[in-house]
Amino acid sequence: MGIMLALAGCGESTSQPAAAPPPPPVTVAPPIQRTVTDWDEFTGRFDAVEQVQIRARVTGFVTSVEFKDGAIVKAGDLLYVIDPRQYEAVAEQARGQLADARAKVDLAQRELSRATELNKSQFAAESVVDQRKQALQAAEAAVLQAEGAMQRASLDVEFTRVKAPIDGRISRHLVSVGNLVQGSESGATLLTSIVSLNPIHLYFDMDESIYMRNSRLWFEGRRPSSRDTPNPVQVILSGETMPSHEGSVDFLDNRLDVSTGTLRGRALIPNQDLSILPGQFARVRVIGSAPYEALLVPDTAIATDQSRKIVLVVRDDNTVEARQVVLGPLDDGLRVIREGLKPGDKVIVDGLQRARVGAQVAPHAPATGAAKP
Repeated sequence: MGIMLALAGCGESTSQPAAAPPPPPVTVAPPIQRTVTDWDEFTGRFDAVEQVQIRARVTGFVTSVEFKDGAIVKAGDLLYVIDPRQYEAVAEQARGQLADARAKVDLAQRELSRATELNKSQFAAESVVDQRKQALQAAEAAVLQAEGAMQRASLDVEFTRVKAPIDGRISRHLVSVGNLVQGSESGATLLTSIVSLNPIHLYFDMDESIYMRNSRLWFEGRRPSSRDTPNPVQVILSGETMPSHEGSVDFLDNRLDVSTGTLRGRALIPNQDLSILPGQFARVRVIGSAPYEALLVPDTAIATDQSRKIVLVVRDDNTVEARQVVLGPLDDGLRVIREGLKPGDKVIVDGLQRARVGAQVAPHAPATGAAKP
């Protein structure tokens, strides 16, 4: 009898229901409220503000190359020397012709003065005075011609010393010492090229929808036009995740490209360390709105439900609710939420894999010292 009672007691203890597991812990935080600005992002390519092809302006043999390939040069630096001797000889001849023309002017002036005095005493006819005036005018015209020839000859001598017209980085030399270069206008020999580096232009193309949106914002007074205002831009170079350079828009084209439906824009970017080269690609962020108040959450707090974007919110009774949201751009690592959240909502920012819609959770705030959203 006692054995049977003991067995009955054992049966009663094993039939008791197991204790329910506690609600899973999750980290919750309210959305961050702050002023943000939207940015449009494009792919762009850098180009030099100034670029010059250095060509010979006189014909002759190169006697020296005065620069190092790929070096930084300043405006006025000597680059090439072309044999100047034939041009110096022509300049010397022009100086002699100018001196001769000026001497003839002096003689013509003295003869005119004598003829004028004799005419007053009626010892010289009026026709003689007229002849002397004509001779003086011809001599003065000859001086002008000689001065022009002298200036041209002096320019040719100056052009034998090829100098840099701008500051920038020079390419390699295309002509070596001893080679003959042509200085004719139609076939002048290319010697090298120079591109400026600081500042530098960044060209990008925006599609028609972005252009129309920005135009509407401008008409509504919510965004300044880049045609009238140097709107700020941020530049992200290849291999970077955050902007490393800043600049401003300084040009928008006057028409859309009919083949691509895009509008060409240009930004001016300071390049103090000369690290950016023309032809380099970059991502450029252009201001896309006026500053406005927004709610932001960590991008990791956003889940995808088929085609919807949702965040999980903890209600007052600690049950989980899925909220469909409309996303905006990223801002300093946080995602702007345009619709779907209120400032006081408790958003699950850590532990999404443990939360189930409609189930209870154990919410707690982020640990002290932990990174906040």
